[in-house]
Amino acid sequence: MIALIQRVSQASVSIEGKINGEIGKGLMVFVAVEHADSEAKAKRLAERVAGYRVFEDEQGKMNLNVGQVNGDILVVSQFTLAADTNKGMRPSFSKSAEPELGKHLYQYFCLQLRSQGFSVPTGIFAADMQVSLVNDGPVTFTLTV
Repeated sequence: MIALIQRVSQASVSIEGKINGEIGKGLMVFVAVEHADSEAKAKRLAERVAGYRVFEDEQGKMNLNVGQVNGDILVVSQFTLAADTNKGMRPSFSKSAEPELGKHLYQYFCLQLRSQGFSVPTGIFAADMQVSLVNDGPVTFTLTV
């Protein structure tokens, strides 16, 4: 599984012009599921996202995680993160999970974040979504398991 995380001051996801989820300070997380992924990987990725220290402490060092700053987490599925872009001029999605597995592990990932006490607004799996965000820093990391 792959998560692209961005530290944001605000973010939202809209579907057909209507906001489906929004947050203030926190993490915007784009998630991709690959065909070899499992619930164990989804759980581990959720632990990494929640615990990853990307927020500044009093000394200006990235030593705090999203929970320590009372931040929120907005999660959007983005299968294009699993694209193979090594050859040619068109991405290959051969590593991406089939939709049924992708949806299940995406929802399981969100459930794991919620079990850690986070409110987790989301997009809708496989929907055409518009994402708006203000990247704070900018700070962006790719996490994989």
